[in-house]
Amino acid sequence: MRLKGKTAIVTGAGSGFGEGIATTFAREGANVVVADINEAGGKRVADAINSAGGRAVFVRADVSRSDDVAALLAATLEAFGGLDTVVNNAGTTHRNRPMLEVDEAEFDRIYAINVKSIYLTAKHMVPHFRAHGGGSFINIASTAAIRPRPGLTWYNGSKGAVVTTSKSMAAELGPDNIRVNCVNPVIGATGLLADFMGVPDTPENRKRFLGTIPLGRFSTPQDIANACLYLASDEAAFITGTCLEVDGGRCV
Repeated sequence: MRLKGKTAIVTGAGSGFGEGIATTFAREGANVVVADINEAGGKRVADAINSAGGRAVFVRADVSRSDDVAALLAATLEAFGGLDTVVNNAGTTHRNRPMLEVDEAEFDRIYAINVKSIYLTAKHMVPHFRAHGGGSFINIASTAAIRPRPGLTWYNGSKGAVVTTSKSMAAELGPDNIRVNCVNPVIGATGLLADFMGVPDTPENRKRFLGTIPLGRFSTPQDIANACLYLASDEAAFITGTCLEVDGGRCV
């Protein structure tokens, strides 16, 4: 088991990529804190992990709120006595459309969830990592950060901020033995698929997007989970400041 004895927080773990990451981490021996604003989804994932013989707790958390993130750390320490890895997976987007059609409230929500959440987890969890000899952040960015396309301008910008922030964090926190890495997924068949495409989720529309991915399929939660598993494991002990593209060749 590659994460035996480790404890991980996975945000946005009530569905999609986060569910895949949480389930994979638990299968590899980690204690997992399933964090999500969606109580039904988060409880379902935590219950499934426990039923399969893993160890998980659900904590409701709005990652854009400082008090919620502080409470998330406290609940993690109460449940498992420590923390080794934070996976900042929670994210959102606006529907694919011209940039000036995205209103201010949508813009603020995207940056609060996609970017401010990383500030808040750093604010509350870096001191814990420093006090205990190190730790790891894995931030889920996107291929949109490095190969942006029209229609998702503000989302693209938020994920670009995730990449740059992660690299800067890695440089600053390296002396504290705190590693910070990114995973850049290509579009996946998650609940946000129709928003990313900006058109109805039909076989014809999927075919158009799949044509941009050399390996010819969308990313899956397991694809993303496998990358996060490596970055959270001791095998990646000398890996920091990297962005691992899990994209089927999309960014070639």
